Amino acid sequence: MEQDNLYDLSQITNSLFISNAVVANDKLALSNNHITTIINASVEAVNAFFEDIQYVQVPVSGAPNAYLYDFFDPIADHIHAVEMRNGRVLLHCTTGVSGSAAFCLAYLMKYHNMTLLDAHTWTKSCRPIIRPNNCFWEQLIHYEFKLFSKNTVRMINSPMGLIPNIYEKEAHVMEPI
Repeated sequence: MEQDNLYDLSQITNSLFISNAVVANDKLALSNNHITTIINASVEAVNAFFEDIQYVQVPVSGAPNAYLYDFFDPIADHIHAVEMRNGRVLLHCTTGVSGSAAFCLAYLMKYHNMTLLDAHTWTKSCRPIIRPNNCFWEQLIHYEFKLFSKNTVRMINSPMGLIPNIYEKEAHVMEPI
């Protein structure tokens, strides 16, 4: 399959990839990347089920106010368990931008001992299109505090409303003149 977009499948660690729902149903892409487990972080995207691949469905919607927090630990634990068996995980949501990115950041914090800021910087370097929505950021900030008793990202007021401070420069560029 010819990729229309450079960011359809992005490798984050040796055993973790992020994509959109289209790639999650591309048998050749899954085979070429030795994917053994697919975690679908949406209820909107439907998986084609392929033999020899384990499927995990996270029952959350892609809505901007969806609640992911209670799933951060179980999904991070599952990704880690697959990694310990030398498997490879494809984590996807509908577009591979917000929900799957949020779960990826939670995993990197828990199992790679990264701060939220470092996890975001790393993941964005691997997949430049990630942008968890503000509700997911608030949940990730809460999760980072649970793990490390400190925060490296905080929500701030901007002309566009409450945003993570890592988007502060970007928000000022978008201010009306």
